[in-house]
Amino acid sequence: MLAAQFMALLDVFIVNVAAPTIGSDLHASGADLQLVVAGYAITYSVLLITGARLGDRFGHGRVHLVGLTLFTAASLACGLAQGSTELIVFRLVQGAGSAVMIPQVLSLIQRTFTGEARVRALGAYAAVLAVGAAAGQVVGGVLVSADLLGSGWRPVFLVNVPVGLVLLAVGRRVLPRGGGREQGSAGGLDGPGLVLLGAAVSLITVPLVLGQEEDWPLWSWLSLAVGALLFALFCGYEARLARRGGAPLIAPRVLRHPGMGLAVLRITAVMAVNGGFLFVLTLHIQGGLGYSALRAGLTFAPSTVVFGVVGLTWRTWPAAWQRALAPAGFVLTALSVAGVGLAFRGGDEGGAWAYGAYAGVGAGLALAFSPTLTRALAAVRPQDAADASGLLATVTQLGQLIGVAVFGTLFLNRLESLGAPEAYTSSEALLTCMFALAATAALGAVSGLVLRRR
Repeated sequence: MLAAQFMALLDVFIVNVAAPTIGSDLHASGADLQLVVAGYAITYSVLLITGARLGDRFGHGRVHLVGLTLFTAASLACGLAQGSTELIVFRLVQGAGSAVMIPQVLSLIQRTFTGEARVRALGAYAAVLAVGAAAGQVVGGVLVSADLLGSGWRPVFLVNVPVGLVLLAVGRRVLPRGGGREQGSAGGLDGPGLVLLGAAVSLITVPLVLGQEEDWPLWSWLSLAVGALLFALFCGYEARLARRGGAPLIAPRVLRHPGMGLAVLRITAVMAVNGGFLFVLTLHIQGGLGYSALRAGLTFAPSTVVFGVVGLTWRTWPAAWQRALAPAGFVLTALSVAGVGLAFRGGDEGGAWAYGAYAGVGAGLALAFSPTLTRALAAVRPQDAADASGLLATVTQLGQLIGVAVFGTLFLNRLESLGAPEAYTSSEALLTCMFALAATAALGAVSGLVLRRR
């Protein structure tokens, strides 16, 4: 299950490094590249809660295998795509496969383990998230630069096919096949809620991604307004459905669980910073500085190593430090991303200062994310496992989506206002984005402290 989780997460980030090569090969615009990266997250985030409900109804092991099959087939289609439109469509399908596959991981952890064993299992889950997020950049660089048989960027998708086939073969033997409604809540799939949420996310995301390319036409502002209205309608509908005894996508009792509101806020902030940081920095070092895909991927190695080490070891640190880890992580992230921007200022290549800042980003994000996720899920009741898992997985992906759309748009807008994507102009656009990311991380620390106090 964790191997499948790693593969799906790798696919979120592996495309970042491949994006410039994809753009050159398929003649894709900046907006197309944002949709290639963010399209996966759109369907992933919208369908995650429904994927969790499907596992509750039909059995988590069985549904996981169905999602894995769809993900593997879509990966093959992505690797064979002949145009940017095809690739975007197949990325949407790939995200849907992940949305069906991934919620089952947390749900099975919740149902299989208790006490300290559950904490250890959640720690392993968080560590996989940490390593997968950062390793995607490195693996993407290696695969693109290898240019296997002249295939360029395509191996970043095709590598999933043999791995997926192996996991399908093993999963059929070791995963539980039963365990439908009788194991958990008998909640329905809430079709109207799914439609409202999906429409709201799409109407808000698409203009954020395409608005800059189209010079912010009237339709983009209308789409944002309608998306906000539909999100308000979604919230109202879910509240009324819960009062009538129905099964909303997000159960109110899960949101009222101690610490869940704080976890939602912090995970959204940390993933927005993570997604924006990786996407924008990749565009700068490949487009502005002319790094190869391999060098760009290896640039993130310090973040990968430190993120993984911190994600695996934070539980062994002194007990007196534990409550301060997440706020400290946000503060460290804010200082480190600002340091990255300053290191590249003026078109410089950063040097040792930049690599120290990368390590700080990895440590800060791990401290902000891993303890937050583990504490939020460790005490959730088994009957709420599917809803809690779906909620936090959705928040994780929505945060990632927001980061790519908002900060990617900020970078491209700033770059356009400064001129051609040369080293100096690109570094100035990067600095603006890094300060905005630092402000977001600082807000995550302060808001989290305020909410916990209340």
